[in-house]
Amino acid sequence: MITLTGRLICGNMVEAELVSSLVAEHVRLSRAEPGCLSFNVSPTADPLIWLVDEAFADRAAFEAHQARARAGAWHKATAHLRRDYRTTGL
Repeated sequence: MITLTGRLICGNMVEAELVSSLVAEHVRLSRAEPGCLSFNVSPTADPLIWLVDEAFADRAAFEAHQARARAGAWHKATAHLRRDYRTTGL
């Protein structure tokens, strides 16, 4: 199993609103992927920080998710945001 946990950190409220507008579709698409065991991007008490918690069955599923996400609207809109992630199981 591969897990990714951490934080997505927005620099201002405009970025936070962008994340808020896109996150539901990103989560929906991710959860539908083969090998996705769980996928959550949750707001915190700090409106600029989102908690990220992902689990995939194996490396192939994790890498397929990464490729799909990088090719989609989520990555295009949020690639510039700070990410503080830890991946285990690779």
